Amino acid sequence: MARDVILDLQHNVPGAATAAIVRLSTGRDVVWLDVDGSFHKGALSAAASHVIATAATTARTKGLPLVTQMESSGADIVEGIAALHGWGTAAKALADCSGVVPTISIVTGPAVSGPALLIGLSDFVVMTEDAYAFVSGPTMVAEFTGIAVTTDELGGATTHARHSGAASVVVTDLEAATVWVEELLEYLPSNVDELAPMMPTDDDEGRATPEAGDLIPEISTGSYDVREVISSIADDGIYMEMKPRWAGNVVTAFAHLAGYPVGIVANQPIALAGTLDIPASQKAARFVAFCDAFNIPVLTLVDTPGFYPGKDLEWRGMIRHGAQLVFAYARATVPRICVILRKSYGGAYIVMDSKKMGNDLCLAWPWAELAVMGAGQAAAILQRNATPDERAAFEADYSERLLNPYIAAERGFIDAVIDPADTRREICAALHMLRDKREKLVSRKHDNTPL
Repeated sequence: MARDVILDLQHNVPGAATAAIVRLSTGRDVVWLDVDGSFHKGALSAAASHVIATAATTARTKGLPLVTQMESSGADIVEGIAALHGWGTAAKALADCSGVVPTISIVTGPAVSGPALLIGLSDFVVMTEDAYAFVSGPTMVAEFTGIAVTTDELGGATTHARHSGAASVVVTDLEAATVWVEELLEYLPSNVDELAPMMPTDDDEGRATPEAGDLIPEISTGSYDVREVISSIADDGIYMEMKPRWAGNVVTAFAHLAGYPVGIVANQPIALAGTLDIPASQKAARFVAFCDAFNIPVLTLVDTPGFYPGKDLEWRGMIRHGAQLVFAYARATVPRICVILRKSYGGAYIVMDSKKMGNDLCLAWPWAELAVMGAGQAAAILQRNATPDERAAFEADYSERLLNPYIAAERGFIDAVIDPADTRREICAALHMLRDKREKLVSRKHDNTPL
């Protein structure tokens, strides 16, 4: 794709890295950093790392998104400690960009050792199909563990898209990656001091969306694709999903509603019944934190029976990682709208941006179920010694009295119970109302995010 160079940065510095302020075909200006794999396999000398640091500093001080095209075998072995020192300088400059300007990495070849960690600092990572990234390569893995593994198995694009979550998307080549970056930037501001650009649309913000409610199965255990709900309410049915192959039990996506860019977090019933596990918590928390950093309203679509149970998850730190999602929502100051589509049980009810977590508007569809647990689970605990008929009667009574949104509405935990056909209209009206929302931040050096 054509990129018009406005100003070269550190133009005469030798090495694999070059940088410039460029104008994309969409008219957006960005700092474009290129680490060229054809030059000494992209090895990062001290000079090349200085170019990276300069590009990051320029992006941060000029308020421009930073886009990095990466192909690198790591720090230059020939230079030794000087190359490592340069890498540290580059890493510090990239870390300083966090929360100030959006950072996007395009990996079109290897990103090994230090460069792999550099892309890990980015907000979004695009990998081409033949790209790979890892901190320790197959040789080191075999030497230390005795397990032979291929490059693709260890750090191929598919691996990072499905298993590690490092890749936001996998595309065919650099041209497709550039198109993806240009599309992404339509939802993002250039820096923290700006609002994301409005997107003109002919889609009526009062358009009825009965098809969204029609997606919900009649039985509570039935599944459906929540992406169809997102498509139903979004402007022109268009949305851009992030990390679609990783943690499929939660969907994170950008869309426009009434022209406003919005970040959407939605439980996905067709994957693990929409339960929350460690990857889903991490994926949603990272996305909410990004939206909050860059002034993008967050819309949460809730349909989850709770956290996924299991010894393995608990041993791997479900508490810590579940707390990441709690923390991300609790500290978010952007406009926050929650719509409970069906189930909202237990701890998952709390963490999916419940009213007491500080959302600005909480809506529910008429058949929404809000409770500590479902009727069957409650019966298993409270009626464990009862006869089957007694348990059935208990479940029916429990469902009628407690599993409805009106009890929560009476107590102020839900602002309104709405017809699904009115969902788009209500959300758009809320976005207009909340466009000037401001909150006073807590005075502190910085928070301590659960990791």
